[in-house]
Amino acid sequence: MKTKHFITMIAAMGLGLTAALTGCASGGMTVTDADGNVRQLTKDEKKRAQEITDSLNFAVALDAVENREFVLEADKLVFKYGQQAYVSSSTNFIALHGEKAVVQVAPFNSGGPNGVGGITLDGRVTNLEMKKEKSGSVMLSMNVMGPIISAQVVMRLIERSNRATVTISSNFRSSRITLEGVVVPAEASNVYKGTSIP
Repeated sequence: MKTKHFITMIAAMGLGLTAALTGCASGGMTVTDADGNVRQLTKDEKKRAQEITDSLNFAVALDAVENREFVLEADKLVFKYGQQAYVSSSTNFIALHGEKAVVQVAPFNSGGPNGVGGITLDGRVTNLEMKKEKSGSVMLSMNVMGPIISAQVVMRLIERSNRATVTISSNFRSSRITLEGVVVPAEASNVYKGTSIP
């Protein structure tokens, strides 16, 4: 079962409902009860459903981070001097698989050293640390050591959400960039890895 659909069903159960929630084209939410009756959710029910969904998304993301099997799929880049760009999450990501990581930043549609519009660092992870903040957010830091380029990666998984912000500081031209996106389990990710720096 897809993670997102599973989370939606759990959210419905948390509201004491017996069927999954569905979104309307207008952005509203409806629910079908045990008798097959469809009704709009009340404002309080929508708020509660969103809170439950957010908490479950956070739990899934945190589990993936703790198991070192996650991908942060970025939809936004913030450059060193504050310029912003909305990007494809399939080609802009941070992936951690045990002791190995991939850092790929591709602000352009094609070209670059990796062939997909940017740079891909495929390397070994060192100095990985994770700590929980009082707010409930989780901080993860690690170094990714490649053959030529190395990078320090600091990620903040926002409390009660699967959204995260990652700052990448590289020894390549002393560059620094921030990615914003969602954290998903590695097996649920659908990213495209370009050619790594040799």
